[in-house]
Amino acid sequence: RAAMNHYLFQWTYKDPQIRALVEAPQDRVAELRKVVEAFGGGLREFYFALGDFDGAAILEFPDNESLDACLLTISSSGVNSKMKVTVLITPQEGKRAMVRAGSVVSGYKPPVGYSAHG
Repeated sequence: RAAMNHYLFQWTYKDPQIRALVEAPQDRVAELRKVVEAFGGGLREFYFALGDFDGAAILEFPDNESLDACLLTISSSGVNSKMKVTVLITPQEGKRAMVRAGSVVSGYKPPVGYSAHG
C-alpha cells in the first residue's frame, strides 16, 4: 500500500446544524468516513471538540488533490462556518527534513528591514 499523507481536519458547524444534532443525534463519524473514502482517503480518528472548533479528525489521503476534492464536497454542503486543515508530518519525516535542511546550501536570504538596503 502506498504511503498516505496525514491531515488534521477541524470544523465548526453553523447554528442550524447544531440545532439539528441536538434535535436528532446522528452518527457524524459514518458520514465523514463515507465522503473521505469516496475520495480514496481514510478516517483515522474523529472527535467532537470544545473551543474554537466543534470537531477534529485525523484524515489520510494519497495526495493533496484528493483531500482538496473531499473538502470542496464538504464545503459545498454549506454546513460549516469554518474549516481548517493542517498537514501532519511523521517524526521520521520531520527528522529527514531536519537533516536535509542542515545539509543543503540554498543561498536563501531572509527578509530584512528596509533600512538594511540603504
